[in-house]
Amino acid sequence: MTVAATLSPQICAADGALAKELFDALRERTSDGVGISRDSYGHRETIGLDIIDKKARQLGLQTERDAGANLVVTLPGREPDLPFIACGSHLDSVPQGGNFDGAAGVIAGLAVLARLKETNFNPRRSLKLFGLRGEESARFGKAYMGSSALFGRLTPEDLSNKDPATGRTLAECMTNVGVDVARVSRGEPLLDTKTVGAWIELHIEQGPVLLARELPVGIVTGIRGNVRHRAVTCIGEAGHSGAVPRWLRHDAVFAAADLITHIDRHWRTLLERGRDVVVTTGIFGTDPNEHAIARIPGSVQFSIDIRSQSKETLEAFYDLFLSECAMIGEERGVKFEFDRRIDSAPATMDPEWIGRLNRASRRLGLLAEEMPSGAGHDAAVFANAGIPSAMVFVRNENGSHNPNEAMTIEDFLAGVSVMRSAIEEALQ
Repeated sequence: MTVAATLSPQICAADGALAKELFDALRERTSDGVGISRDSYGHRETIGLDIIDKKARQLGLQTERDAGANLVVTLPGREPDLPFIACGSHLDSVPQGGNFDGAAGVIAGLAVLARLKETNFNPRRSLKLFGLRGEESARFGKAYMGSSALFGRLTPEDLSNKDPATGRTLAECMTNVGVDVARVSRGEPLLDTKTVGAWIELHIEQGPVLLARELPVGIVTGIRGNVRHRAVTCIGEAGHSGAVPRWLRHDAVFAAADLITHIDRHWRTLLERGRDVVVTTGIFGTDPNEHAIARIPGSVQFSIDIRSQSKETLEAFYDLFLSECAMIGEERGVKFEFDRRIDSAPATMDPEWIGRLNRASRRLGLLAEEMPSGAGHDAAVFANAGIPSAMVFVRNENGSHNPNEAMTIEDFLAGVSVMRSAIEEALQ
């Protein structure tokens, strides 16, 4: 039996048609020729929001843009003063990314609201869909910008971050799309946490677990936080590759290679002790204006991204990283310089909502695995603001942050059905 066969054929057909229409429109309007590029607080992200906004209005739903320039779609409840249930995700992407990362959660939320309205479901409290801006860190080096702004958690330093390609600051780009940057810069919340009863987010899984388990959906238990530097610079001394012996060299690349090798050894040790941690150096390079095959590199720049579900593990591993920088700096005669440290706190999903999602899966005859999220999501910001939060993962091949994301509509419909059933239970 296929996944869709366990669900309502009529609802699946309606949701499938809606999803195909919107995914196709997003792909057509925001393609960069290789993948999808919906830049945070940029033109293509706005196009994505406009596509969802137009469809929501066609479906008879209320839409608006909030002070953070996020799209908000509302299905009013009988008692609108009660804390509302919110769902959604983000519409931006990494450069040359995939069409489902973020967008699947926004389209899923719209499908839930549309079908509840169509069936004349009359909830006691309102249900709102948020199409959030600025979740990805690719453009400005900081993740969760849109959701952080909602809760007054963007700093003046964050707002001064620059897009390396254009030199424009986050504040400038926010202003251009209609964000009330004056309020954001004061740390003023744009959304009162007391008005939000829960946050539910559907997202493609960005790893291989559901694929390996042969399961269509997963239920997220927690989200890893991270500590990262966009740019760490190892400064040594340039020289002729044939004229300087090893004992007199201050080779920046060899020093950085030592550092990464030592970090990998510490990572393996912590894993053997049962600690949750992942480490990535996704950017690494010498200066193209200086590097040459016959030149000892005088500097190299790289990124560092440390993630864990445990704040204690994050801090401990970061301390190891700094200690290794100091030791290798002394041994190799180099020094390490760091740009601003950027943190995202780990988050735990709400046990009551995890229970609702599990019950919904069983009602639909679906198997769903509980699992942590290694990638970050806006749900972490909502959870750490004190709002009960939950996530549904949908199986997805070929990873994420690349053009080859491969979520099937059948699996998407299973995730939407689980999400809808859990929300209906909460709205009764």
